[in-house]
Amino acid sequence: MSFTPQRIIAHFDLDAFFVSVECVNNPSLKGKPLLVGGRERGVVAACSYEARKYGIHSAMPMKTALRLCPHAIVTNNSRGDYSKYSRIVTNIIADKAPLFEKASIDEFYLDLTGMDKYFQPYQWTIDLRQEIIDKTQLPISFALASNKMIAKIATDAAKPNGYLHIPFGKEKEFLAPLTVNKIPGVGTHTYDALKAIGIYTIKDLSEQSPDILEKRFGKYGLELWNKSQGIHHGEVTPYYESKSISTENTFEENLTDVNRLMTELVHMTERVAYELRQDNKTAGCIAVKIRYPDFETTSKQTTIPYTFYDDELIPKAKELFHKLWRKGQPIRLMGVRLSELTDEAVQTNLFTDTEKKNGLYKAIDDVKNRFGKYAITKATGK
Repeated sequence: MSFTPQRIIAHFDLDAFFVSVECVNNPSLKGKPLLVGGRERGVVAACSYEARKYGIHSAMPMKTALRLCPHAIVTNNSRGDYSKYSRIVTNIIADKAPLFEKASIDEFYLDLTGMDKYFQPYQWTIDLRQEIIDKTQLPISFALASNKMIAKIATDAAKPNGYLHIPFGKEKEFLAPLTVNKIPGVGTHTYDALKAIGIYTIKDLSEQSPDILEKRFGKYGLELWNKSQGIHHGEVTPYYESKSISTENTFEENLTDVNRLMTELVHMTERVAYELRQDNKTAGCIAVKIRYPDFETTSKQTTIPYTFYDDELIPKAKELFHKLWRKGQPIRLMGVRLSELTDEAVQTNLFTDTEKKNGLYKAIDDVKNRFGKYAITKATGK
């Protein structure tokens, strides 16, 4: 199979990621209608293919899902492992791919342009997929194409746990029979509007006049027409792990009072969490540092599910402190650092009532933005 000097883009998607991690950790769940999420007020973060047969889909209220399939199994036992497995896959791809983008916790784009001079890109990508499966036991689908859009659509067509190659020049042929809502970004409203004027498939869309589409849908109409032709110019954005956000405090007098130390620790964790939210990032690792009066310095860190919430970071900081501190010894300096930062969405927080939680933190941050980041702090570190 030969490639022209066109772009070569691979799209990797970890199939039903949350469900798959649960099944790796508990193989007895395989083949059963499985719902991942919070049972009481939560929503379905993910569901197995067996559950989808009952009309269940992600983001559906859990109560609705259980009405549709009362015998479904609800779990989120592996919540802490989702970030771990995402990191494993990220590291495998980072070791192999010349350029990649981490689009979310379970989705990656790889730009392999130019590799055809040295390797057979399709076979190389098949081998990479197999390495990920061997090391994680997770199912993964991918597609290889000439741009990000085609690669993403083709990956969906390759599921579950398969792969597909759309050679350059075959994009329109591949797209033609698909319904127009297979185009990324075409939601229910646009899909209904297109069907109302007789456009059901991508072929139907491609045969329309771009001027008519632009007149009806504005600039988006022209964008839709370009996509129907298989045209997409989105770049693979290089993935770089941001370094860290940290704060530390050298005390005016050495401290041994655990209540004062806890109060300081809480306030420092609040400050770095606030900075994290302002940068629109989440953290996958937290560390605490202690320096004693003789300048001996120790630190301890732990990986965590990606988050930017104070109430999830503070308990981890306290836990690290108590593991680290030589009880009774005075402390000269203390610090908190968040690392493994990413723009990745906080997908695992679908297990909680995030709308209410996000509203609370937005209100807190609004006050801090207006009156200063020390305007609101917890009253005590106990």
